[in-house]
Amino acid sequence: MERMQPLTDALFYVLLALREPKHGYGIIQEVEQLTGGRLTLGAGTLYGALKTLEERGWISLYSQQNDSRKKKEYLITEQGRCAFLAECGRLREMLENSRLMEEAGQ
Repeated sequence: MERMQPLTDALFYVLLALREPKHGYGIIQEVEQLTGGRLTLGAGTLYGALKTLEERGWISLYSQQNDSRKKKEYLITEQGRCAFLAECGRLREMLENSRLMEEAGQ
């Protein structure tokens, strides 16, 4: 079985934000709110992340407005949810293992 590469912060938080349909600006706002302002996605980072996630099949187009701005909403797919949960498991393991250092008084 192929091991998944760790997700970048941007990919992780975009997947988390897309548990409900959202457009780009809504994703940017939620990521900033979830991280307390630590992570602010610029347009280039966001649209690069959306393209990557769409190519992997982890998100899909949910709806598109056909006005002049063509606002698109995206939603996480089942495959994306599995990848997200796998990453959560990896992060949980790292956190649990870091406690060994704390317990050793290091």
